[in-house]
Amino acid sequence: MSEHQYRNGHLVIIGGGEDRKHDMEILKRFVELAGGTEANIVVITAASTIADEMWSIYDEAFGTLGVTRRSHLMIESRQDANSEAFVRQVDDATGIFMTGGDQKRLLALIGGSALDAAMHVALKVRGVTIGGTSAGASAMSGHMLATGRVELHPEKGSVSLGAGLGFLHRVVVDQHFSERQRLSRLLSVVAQNPYLQGIGIDEDTALVVDIGVGIEVLGQGAVTIVDGRTMITNVADIKDRDTPELIDVRLHLLPAGSSYQLPTGATEPGKGLPPPLLDFLENVTKRNPLS
Repeated sequence: MSEHQYRNGHLVIIGGGEDRKHDMEILKRFVELAGGTEANIVVITAASTIADEMWSIYDEAFGTLGVTRRSHLMIESRQDANSEAFVRQVDDATGIFMTGGDQKRLLALIGGSALDAAMHVALKVRGVTIGGTSAGASAMSGHMLATGRVELHPEKGSVSLGAGLGFLHRVVVDQHFSERQRLSRLLSVVAQNPYLQGIGIDEDTALVVDIGVGIEVLGQGAVTIVDGRTMITNVADIKDRDTPELIDVRLHLLPAGSSYQLPTGATEPGKGLPPPLLDFLENVTKRNPLS
């Protein structure tokens, strides 16, 4: 397939705790993007140690939303993640959904596998929609928040990063953001890794990324963006567990209903796009090459 035939997909990045019983706004949007009632959705429960229970929850939710073609990828080993049968299921899917659990477990099982590669092709070539909630959201970026204490103030050495799936680059995603008071944790990430922009997503809230086009925020909460690329800090000179000085850190808050698109031409601005958001938008909507 040549470059001009590539179809850009969508990412539905959910902060956990999404409604699965009532109006299901976020899951409904995921299904719409994946093809509506004609969608073929596969659910990956590898992050969870209660995979059958997680599958039952989403099987019921997607069934209620009218999806008849839905299947469970029960991945319990790296052999499973490299199996031709599971790769074929991803190749046939129009929507791929990753449940919550532990993002380190998810990456240990599928990172660098044939399934991982098939998901990249699905997103970047076939235009498939990939959704992830909680751990499944954190795993979407190239740099993944692996461990991190929630402290009253940012602390040097309080967080560690690992390799994520790489659907997004130059960002790190945290979830259950406001509910678990994780702003200090995200500031700790950005202080030690100013190259990365931090994205904090509240529960029952989703950042929907239309690759190459724009973003929208759905649900009941907000998305917080922390940008420290121009900050002044002493983090390189202090000891672990000390609180760094952080001066001129940018913070953006996008509540549900926020929606922005990239400029469509060399001189045409994005509709209502504040200039400070342009770089973030260009970054998260960029179609990264197949690796």
